[in-house]
Amino acid sequence: MKILALIPARMGSSRFPGKPMAPILGKPMIGHVYERVSRSPLLALTAVATCDKEIYNYIESIGGVAVMTGSEHERASDRCAEALLKLEQANHARYDIVVMVQGDEPMTHPDMIAEAIQPLLDDPQVQIVNLLGTIQDAQEFEDRNCIKVVCDLHRNALYFSREPIPTRAKVAKVPMGKQVCIIPFRRDFLLEYTRMAPTPLEIVESVDMMRVLEHGMKVRMAPTRHSTQAVDTPEDLRKVERLMRGL
Repeated sequence: MKILALIPARMGSSRFPGKPMAPILGKPMIGHVYERVSRSPLLALTAVATCDKEIYNYIESIGGVAVMTGSEHERASDRCAEALLKLEQANHARYDIVVMVQGDEPMTHPDMIAEAIQPLLDDPQVQIVNLLGTIQDAQEFEDRNCIKVVCDLHRNALYFSREPIPTRAKVAKVPMGKQVCIIPFRRDFLLEYTRMAPTPLEIVESVDMMRVLEHGMKVRMAPTRHSTQAVDTPEDLRKVERLMRGL
């Protein structure tokens, strides 16, 4: 298996403009993500996919690989598909699995790559996997920046939402799961994703994976034993910096 990791990143986040280059412990956030992902021994290559020269130039300055993509992409998965084809052409290579790692996951542990990929190695029918984290408290459960997920009995996703799901109305303790944005695709499925029409719930929830579910396909969820904190706001950035000081 030839495995490529792609980190989509752009400066134009509506909630936190310039987020990828925001410093954490003196280093831009995208630098932390790139270095941590690159430590996985399973990867043939790690690259950043971006439409911004500032990000591209920074990654090149630290000896990393970056790919310029178009600025029209609404979904990170579409940006990664463009970068995949450019890298395959440039490197005269064909990758079997593409692991998308969002550029706002600076606490990514290299072992999380292995956790996410394993279902693809175990079952040839699985086309896409998301890591599944545990929501720790009510504040995170209510946070719209935290993407909640509910699963079937075979650990396939039933639905992703920014709203609190499942309901807590009937019982005191419910399973509260969240999407951790380390998402491996089989190569051809990533390209197929870009050919699928965007879907109503994908748009209203602003979650890439809803396009897969609405087209009648499955997303396998893989639990992670690692705790992470994505950065969606300046407050998240300060929280992550405090957490990383203790790592």
